[in-house]
Amino acid sequence: MGVQGLTGFVEERGVFFTELRVRDTKLVIDGSSLYHHLCFAPDADFRRGGDYGAFAAAVRDFFGVLRACGIAPFVVLDGGRGAGDRKLPTLRRRAAEQLRAAHGLSRGAGGCLAPLLTREAFVQALGRLGVPFVQCFAEADREIAGLANRWGCPVLSLDSDFFVFDLAGGYCPLSHFQWQSVCIPTAAAPQGCFVPARCFSAERFCGHFGSLSKALLPLFAVMHGNDFVGLEALEVFFSKVRLPRGCAAGRGGKHLRLQGLLNWLAQFAEPAEAVDNVLKYLQKHQREEIRELLCTSMEDYVPSDVNLEDFFQNGSYECEAARKADVPQWVLDALAKAKLAPFVINVLILRSTFLRVQVENMQRPSAHCTALPIRQVIYGLLLRVSHSTEDASPSKQTNELPVVCEFDRCQKTLKKTFVQAASLPPDFCDDRFPLDKLMEMPVSCRQMLLLETLGVKMSSLEPIPSHLQLPLAVTCYWIHCSEPKVKLNQLKALLLMIVFGELQRITDDPDPAVLPAEDDSIACNEFLKWKEKKLQNNNFDLDAAHSFCQWQCCLQMGLYLNRLLGTPLSEPDLSRLYTGTLVHRLYQELKSAPSVENLFLLSPKMAQLYLVLLNTMESMVSPDFFQKMTKTRSESCKKRKASRKKKTATRRAVPETQHSCNVNRFAALEVDD
Repeated sequence: MGVQGLTGFVEERGVFFTELRVRDTKLVIDGSSLYHHLCFAPDADFRRGGDYGAFAAAVRDFFGVLRACGIAPFVVLDGGRGAGDRKLPTLRRRAAEQLRAAHGLSRGAGGCLAPLLTREAFVQALGRLGVPFVQCFAEADREIAGLANRWGCPVLSLDSDFFVFDLAGGYCPLSHFQWQSVCIPTAAAPQGCFVPARCFSAERFCGHFGSLSKALLPLFAVMHGNDFVGLEALEVFFSKVRLPRGCAAGRGGKHLRLQGLLNWLAQFAEPAEAVDNVLKYLQKHQREEIRELLCTSMEDYVPSDVNLEDFFQNGSYECEAARKADVPQWVLDALAKAKLAPFVINVLILRSTFLRVQVENMQRPSAHCTALPIRQVIYGLLLRVSHSTEDASPSKQTNELPVVCEFDRCQKTLKKTFVQAASLPPDFCDDRFPLDKLMEMPVSCRQMLLLETLGVKMSSLEPIPSHLQLPLAVTCYWIHCSEPKVKLNQLKALLLMIVFGELQRITDDPDPAVLPAEDDSIACNEFLKWKEKKLQNNNFDLDAAHSFCQWQCCLQMGLYLNRLLGTPLSEPDLSRLYTGTLVHRLYQELKSAPSVENLFLLSPKMAQLYLVLLNTMESMVSPDFFQKMTKTRSESCKKRKASRKKKTATRRAVPETQHSCNVNRFAALEVDD
């Protein structure tokens, strides 16, 4: 959620905080706030699709500090949008804001935009570190407040709603949690290291407005406007009432309404009395409806009675909203453990999803278009209807396929599109394996559906290490379905980046049972030296960025489908899999210096892996395919000169003729000029 303008108002006035030394305590952490806070590092590159390795390192460092200070973290993540979908207008507004930010970044402007797979990389990092975490069924704020009050410990977040909740252990904004400035024990303070922090004091805040009761803060939040409620009807109240400015209005007019409303509410002893006085300013026919809306909305600030402590002790918990949604138990369990993304529950309950924008070429179709067939299979699995009735003709089956509303960009505008779910193979369409029994289907069948969706045979993936089979299958799919077509050097850059991730994995986290090879360490150091060299051409290639965005979209949906099917293929470590700055650099250098492909020659193991990955791609194309691709520079120059003679209209017509899929899955590859 979030109360409009409240964070700025509180931050401008430091008097509302108390100094805190955080040590030897439980700490309930708003996971969504934390991963955004950590990924928005000052030196982060938001244009090239993210660096999940650096992000995972920041997560590791953060929780390492907490461990050193004796702080026991418990991370709570938001789930889906909830059955009521009350936040839809806010989500549409935020999606439009992210679209504007992405467009600005694509044109060289500043700004921040969380990379597409940040949440998945965060959950993976928590799992590796052994940090306890839970994903709620819907919005997590009330559950966070309830858990923190049960334990009497602070909440760590960046959500202004926690200024409103009545929290027994207080609210520590992440912006005031100085985890990078840990205080080491000294003779004067020998108790142990601690994190310097500032804790919001609701008592001080309310005292600033005379005799304002803490019980009136939820009414203030609802009337002023939050992510769930925008009460246009209350504009009549604000136009008629005379709000007292009081002593808090000395900082200009930016927060006048906020200040005035708090001062006005201070004259009432409790919320019901204040609501009665609000309704006096409204027309009679509106009053009862607005009363009900105000009272219902204030409940958003009552800590939940859902006992998340049960989950952290026993691995499951009871949630009435989840029970009412009639979702299969295995799906609820997987959601709580973040093995399924909120995307799944939103499709299952709302038949609606937001596709997050990246830094793309806004003149082209959304990068998510490439992964549409994968999403349609997910929709088919989640929403499939029974086709076992006697009169279910093929035409009727097609008509019965469910539809999902997707919010995605169309150029620089947020649009909604209705997408039909895929018609699944017969084994998945009958009554034997509905969604609640999907995990009872043989793993071989689930794996086959995954591979058929990605257009890959398992025999082609067998030479590849198991943890890289899914990303390589996704890469094959990406080459087949991307528009404009993938270029050969883009493919090679991705494969080289994946190999470097493997090299870092075996040198940073060697297998204790296997002695690390000296040549691997040497090769890794040489590669790192190459990375440190200044790149001659560091221009941002928007078309290459668009292609790599398409790859991330395909990987995201490949991950989601794999998880929904019970992970028939191993899940890759995202922190070792994608580094946006590196893949862009490799792509630039491959165009001018093909010798970059030899970066791993010092490590026979890594050189062999690169060849295996490349040969896997080669095995899916005709024998002379790469010969056709590797034209000499002089031939390419001759072609370019000849092409310049063609008219602009002819050139513009070419992309429209390239939408049909070729039987050869890799005939789509192009070589860079």
